[in-house]
Amino acid sequence: MRQITAILHTHNDAQRIGRALESLRAFAEVLVIDHASTDGTVKVARHHGATVKEGVPGVAPGVHVSDAHHDWIFCMLPNESISESLEASLFEWKELEKEPLDQAGKDARAALNESFSVGVREETENGWKTLAPETRLVNRKQINWSGALPPNLEASIVLAGYLLRFSKP
Repeated sequence: MRQITAILHTHNDAQRIGRALESLRAFAEVLVIDHASTDGTVKVARHHGATVKEGVPGVAPGVHVSDAHHDWIFCMLPNESISESLEASLFEWKELEKEPLDQAGKDARAALNESFSVGVREETENGWKTLAPETRLVNRKQINWSGALPPNLEASIVLAGYLLRFSKP
C-alpha cells in the first residue's frame, strides 16, 4: 500500500489548523512546518498528532519535503480541509496496485506519471465557489517545487472529491 505524507506550512494559524488536521485520516504522516508562529499553532498541531518542524528562514518552503518519511506528498493550506469524498478517493488510490484511469480512460502513468490534482471549493460571502483543480499529490522523487504548494501540472489526473477552502476559522 502506498503511504502519503501531508504537509502544511503554518504561521499563526491556531484558530484554523485544527479543522485541517482533523480531516487528514488518509495520511500515514502529517508534517506541519511552522514559520515562527507566536500563537498556539504548534500546540494545536501537536495535539492533533502532527509532527512539527521549524521552518528555516530563507529556505524555500518546498525544500521541507525532505523532512517527510514517504515519497508521496500531499500539500495543503492550513485553511483547507479534505472532504469525505476526497478522503475516500485517497484511501482507494493508496490501495491500487497500478495508477487509476482518468475520465478519458487513459492510464495515469501516461500523463506526467507522478502527480494528481484535486478540485477546490472555496467558501465566499455568497456561498461555495468551485475552482479549477490544483495539483496537490505528488511524488517528491519526480517533481521539485519551491513554494508551499507544488506547481499546477496540466497533465495531472484529477482525483474525485474536493479540498474545502474556508475563509473564516
